[in-house]
Amino acid sequence: MSHIPFGYRIENGKAVIDKEAAEQIKTLFESYLSGDSLDTAAKKAGIKAFHSGIGRMLRNTRYLGDEFYPPIIDNDTFNTAEAERIMRAERLGRTKKFIQEKEVVYPTTFRMKEGTEELDDPFGQAEYAYSLIEMEVNKNGSQ
Repeated sequence: MSHIPFGYRIENGKAVIDKEAAEQIKTLFESYLSGDSLDTAAKKAGIKAFHSGIGRMLRNTRYLGDEFYPPIIDNDTFNTAEAERIMRAERLGRTKKFIQEKEVVYPTTFRMKEGTEELDDPFGQAEYAYSLIEMEVNKNGSQ
């Protein structure tokens, strides 16, 4: 397992809520939803972290609770913060639209024409031999 998320600590092998840090997490979500930037919300919550770390905190589903972590944030707050984050990113033009690359089809069979020329130069003979190669490829990559 990786490190324990901010807001939790381990006691007797189980994750328990760190009351002080959990209040900071709640304040972070509330400040962000009230319109503050990530940095401003973190300062109000008393969390010292980089911009990307704060963003990861807002996206961390462990705060909703699972089989190991008890819940700190309710589903409505988490989903509202995620919707707000996506809306702000779109408004600022910070969404990545991945372009699907074209599938490359590689030749699967090769045929060679009957060679009739005999050259004295080995490089010229090799060039001639390679020029005789034909390849066949179907769109789905089969022969």
